[in-house]
Amino acid sequence: MQHLTMQTKDITDENIAKLKALFPNAVTEIKDEDGNVREAIDFDVLRQELSHEIVEGREERYQFTWPDKKKAMLEANTPINKTLRPVVEDSVGKDGTPGGFDSENLYIEGDNLDVLKLLRETYLGKIKMIYIDPPYNTGNDFIYDDDFADDSVEFKERDFQFDELGNRMVQNTESNGRFHTDWLNMMYPRLKLAKDLLSEDGVIFISIDDNEADSLKKLCDEVFGKEQYLTAFIWKRRSSSALSSDHWSVDHEYVLAYRKSNKFDMRGIDKSYEGYSNPDNDPRGPWKTGDLTVGMTSTQRPNQAYNIVDPKTNKVYPFNPNRVWAFIPESMNKLIQDNRIVFPENTNQRPMQKRFQYELKKTTDPLSSIIIDKVGLNSEATRLLQNIMNGNFFNYSKPLSLLHTLIHQACYDKNSLILDFFSGSATTAHAVMQLNAEDGGHRKYIMVQLPELTDEKSEAYKAGYKNICEIGKERIRRAGRKIKQESPLTTKELDVGFRCLRIDSSNMKDIYYRPKDYTKELIDFMEGNIKSDRSPMDLLFQVMLDLGISLSSPIEKTTIQGKEIFNVDNNILIACFDDNIDESVITEIAKRKPYYFVMRDSGMASDSVAANFEQIFETYSRDTVRRVL
Repeated sequence: MQHLTMQTKDITDENIAKLKALFPNAVTEIKDEDGNVREAIDFDVLRQELSHEIVEGREERYQFTWPDKKKAMLEANTPINKTLRPVVEDSVGKDGTPGGFDSENLYIEGDNLDVLKLLRETYLGKIKMIYIDPPYNTGNDFIYDDDFADDSVEFKERDFQFDELGNRMVQNTESNGRFHTDWLNMMYPRLKLAKDLLSEDGVIFISIDDNEADSLKKLCDEVFGKEQYLTAFIWKRRSSSALSSDHWSVDHEYVLAYRKSNKFDMRGIDKSYEGYSNPDNDPRGPWKTGDLTVGMTSTQRPNQAYNIVDPKTNKVYPFNPNRVWAFIPESMNKLIQDNRIVFPENTNQRPMQKRFQYELKKTTDPLSSIIIDKVGLNSEATRLLQNIMNGNFFNYSKPLSLLHTLIHQACYDKNSLILDFFSGSATTAHAVMQLNAEDGGHRKYIMVQLPELTDEKSEAYKAGYKNICEIGKERIRRAGRKIKQESPLTTKELDVGFRCLRIDSSNMKDIYYRPKDYTKELIDFMEGNIKSDRSPMDLLFQVMLDLGISLSSPIEKTTIQGKEIFNVDNNILIACFDDNIDESVITEIAKRKPYYFVMRDSGMASDSVAANFEQIFETYSRDTVRRVL
């Protein structure tokens, strides 16, 4: 029976394995800093394999780079020994019950880089839409600091802020010599991981302003591919600033849109069908008239320069030598016979073509990249948040109408999964619930937010919100109640809850020591490999992460002969983390034929149980994948 690794995968090793299959001669062996031999890529060989010409030296080329870019690339691939722990007391049930844990939505507290790494295996290629509103790098906002410049003096002298989990943030002012570098190093690994999570028909929307719009575009061109760029949506965030000392006011922001592949398309705007009618009771239904000419002269298209005769009245309609008919005579006669031409009374007027509503290839029109008419100002967001929260507790929240528009366009599949890993005030979660309430959808969300501390002088802190996560979770609770109260009959099945998870160190003890480090105290510490403060639910969620099982899966808790049993997603996983498990319990679990079964390595009651374990499963459920902690 195999042990679970209980840590994220090393993406670099995965990539090396893929390249080795294609170019085995480009893979070599090196010794790492601990003296262990491991595989690595010989990039000189790889470059030659991918070139039609002889590669010698470093040629000048077009590229987008910055200090520590390579470190940022490594950061995206580096595994971590962390986990997500359920916080049941902060969770909300599907129906809005406090402390309920049956919701399919997730609210995750912690550094989003670590969270993305933890989610990668489970949600690889499963996210339909990602929306993020990252720091704009204005010089006043805090950004995550990923230790790319630990040795620099200016780095060590910065005024760091730490959240409740010990994550470090820095106020990135323009006086800092690494102003753009720090922002790019923060964004790059997060976008790399975000791409992995997107489905093939998925899309990412990123809010930004002029400060880093150019850098973000180049960054996304590299991560997602320039050919996958859709557009930069433009929306008006405020009215003209009367306080501006200049004679212009920057009142707009952007939302950059990149798709994973060409399998993604926008929903579009529903056609209004204005102008369609059926005055002659045509059995083909409503129609409207369209131009029957093209912008060509009779010299250019002589075969389309002819007079048309109405067969019912014998009236003659002459051609315009500067704009001839769109069809040759044979095609025109077929249209006339098929009652597709409308002849006016006055022969000085042009005949028109019937264009039937049922023949339209699409029921929607394209969405304009200028979405001013669909999205409100930031003041809309401020008023809504004040109304819901009874106070001004969050600055620069995005309008609900912005997220509603984007989700409506990208997630016309009503079962879509939406991720926002800069969740802020949780506008995205609110928009998902609102759209589901309107169209009966079952879209689900994953919100990720660093528990950044609120200023002790702020209204939020005085109202009891010690960090941003507390504001976001409360906003979801109140928004869900409000939506249900406004439409009680149509929202009975609406999921307005969330499972709250919090990032933490691994549940497993660090038991890797050199022989000379072994002491009596250490041996006592190592009697169990699981930390003493971790609950069975903590272990269950780390197992779900390790096995790639959705964190929103239904969980049923039962007992077998007094032992606590977790059944996840109707026998996808059965887990038992109790001690002294005997053969009768193992037999009963095997008879249920789970896909996975997981227990503690030290959980078996005796050596006899351990010896018979495999035989029991071979007898009752040989296909069950068995793992131990």
